[in-house]
Amino acid sequence: MKPVAIVTGGSTGIGRSICEHLLAAGHRVYAMSRRPTDIDHPDLQSVIVDLGDPSATREAAQALCAREKVSVLVHNAGAMRPALLPDVKLEDLHALVDLHLASALILAQAALPAMREQGHGRIVLVSSRAALGLATRTSYSATKSGMFGMARTWALELGPAGITVNVVAPGPVVTDMFHEVIPKEEARMAQIAQAIPVKRLGRPEDVARAVLFFAAPENGFVTGQTLYVCGGTSVGSITY
Repeated sequence: MKPVAIVTGGSTGIGRSICEHLLAAGHRVYAMSRRPTDIDHPDLQSVIVDLGDPSATREAAQALCAREKVSVLVHNAGAMRPALLPDVKLEDLHALVDLHLASALILAQAALPAMREQGHGRIVLVSSRAALGLATRTSYSATKSGMFGMARTWALELGPAGITVNVVAPGPVVTDMFHEVIPKEEARMAQIAQAIPVKRLGRPEDVARAVLFFAAPENGFVTGQTLYVCGGTSVGSITY
């Protein structure tokens, strides 16, 4: 039996690349997102759900986990909602709490019984380098940094059951979300790349490979950790 993975936000960008890498590693993958993924593969199914809606997320997660023994959960879905402090809206903060944190909790709770039964599980939360601070990211940084504490707590609770919990924190990666704040202008993107220690912008596959490391069954001695896939920006500073 092939291991079963859930990937949220699997229709585009980083999530799509994570799905491709898990498929290549021999998983059956359920991509949970508001839109279906365009990946054509017999081991991939799209689950259409608004992960910002806790009730809808719970219903979809329980239905899926009732029929599948999930062993890998990758919570990648995210939204930015940038604003400077005077313009931050509470509804934006609440929306990102639901999307980044509440949906992770709901999905983990649904998958946990099968992981315990199997004596094996991998949970990977996709946070962001912006959790360390970045202008206009109050709601985004607050909720993405919340993943760190959540993962460390779950790692302590679930380690004895053979379940690891880790975080991947990407830096500037070229995706649709990146272009919500950065126009597709060659000169502007080149300027940002020069501010990154490795002198290039990230690609979705850079992040997917890190997720695959944490998801691999042989890497059970790594838990409660955060890996920054950010071109070195987590040890310096970046503005864009």
